[in-house]
Amino acid sequence: MQATHSSPLSALLDLGRRVRHAESARELEFIAVNDSHALAPYRQAVLWLHDEVACLSGVVQLETNVPYVFWLRGICAALAESGEPIQRVDAGHFPGPLGEEWREWLPEHGLWLAVSPAADSPDPAPVDALLLARDMPWSEQEVAVLAEWVDIWGHAWSASQRASGGAWRGLGQVLRPGSRRGKRWWNRPVLRGALLLAVLAVIPVRLTVLAPGELVPAHPAVIRASLDGVIDTFHVQPNDPVKQGQPLFGFDEVLIQSRLDVARQALATAETEYRQTAQQALSDSRSKAQLAVLTGKIEEKRAEVAFNLEQLARARVVSPRDGVALFDDPSEWVGRPVSIGERIMRIAAPEDVEVEAWVPLADAIPLAAAAKLDLHLNASPLAPVRATLRYLAHDAVQRPDGGYAYRLRAVLDSPSEHRVGLKGTARLSGRWVPLAYWALRRPLASLRVATGW
Repeated sequence: MQATHSSPLSALLDLGRRVRHAESARELEFIAVNDSHALAPYRQAVLWLHDEVACLSGVVQLETNVPYVFWLRGICAALAESGEPIQRVDAGHFPGPLGEEWREWLPEHGLWLAVSPAADSPDPAPVDALLLARDMPWSEQEVAVLAEWVDIWGHAWSASQRASGGAWRGLGQVLRPGSRRGKRWWNRPVLRGALLLAVLAVIPVRLTVLAPGELVPAHPAVIRASLDGVIDTFHVQPNDPVKQGQPLFGFDEVLIQSRLDVARQALATAETEYRQTAQQALSDSRSKAQLAVLTGKIEEKRAEVAFNLEQLARARVVSPRDGVALFDDPSEWVGRPVSIGERIMRIAAPEDVEVEAWVPLADAIPLAAAAKLDLHLNASPLAPVRATLRYLAHDAVQRPDGGYAYRLRAVLDSPSEHRVGLKGTARLSGRWVPLAYWALRRPLASLRVATGW
């Protein structure tokens, strides 16, 4: 963002000059969401163009598949339908989930500034606007200055759109063939160029996509918490080689040991009471009736002792196989209460490695059952790891970054010396397609999303 000017008027003049000399629509969008801060301070800005979130302040590349952008679409669409060109908004303007999530995504006070449509634009035209949000209320002076600024920006935006349309109108004159009488069509450079493009367009190429990937264990042994408790100590460190039966970590045994001691003492007391009653039963018939009750009590105490012994054995976790211990920093686990079934670490064989990749929703191309994959690791980009597709998930799942993608697993074609956990970019190869389809697949998909065609 630009530094704040000495007065709103000088800032307005400077921003007006910049948008008049902007070289691209992308530059105009950047100025709208970031440099408007020179007129009035705010925390977040959203540019709404053609019924879609076009740009966000402080963001280099807009991710359209994240929850924040989905929520902004609903907010901006509701404000556009209201018909008010300038309005102060907050969470109370939106009933239901939109208003309830306002404080989670935006500051308390928002300002909606609609861009005036061009005089020659079709009617009705989609509402374009700038949404600003901050913690302090908006003053009348700030609203007036920002409204004037949005009007100036809208004029520059309309001019840039007309200029880009004019370039397409001149394309017909450039491609118009020469009018020289008797000139053969194959001697016309434009037609020869068009023929060359047509030939290039049908050249078959492999349909490929790129996806983030990494090396992961193929069949790891997952070590989970065997009981509810607190981890007391670790006997291994991350990435240490372990043998089958080797101790891995242990839970705090103080509470379990105390329960075991109490259970053993209760068992001894029950056995003593049984022996005394058995002696009395020789001369007292009423004592014989208590023997069955005392026998059941002894069995109950023995079960408690056996249960606590089993818990004590579970508190000492050992490795079920040979391999390498994969887990986080031990200091993050020691003293931390865990629940039964919670994953603590994995034991993986060093040579048992495969590729895991996440295919974006827009790049889910059809893949053969044994499609080839190249993983270009960030640590070794010139020596790709080659693998063969094992499976591609049918359903997209949410990733930690909030986006959705299809999980893919691939088996290495040959053993690799690279360790588990290295990340890179996976290159997937699909079927053969014409070069024109390969080049226009993503633009056509984006056009369909934007136009609904």
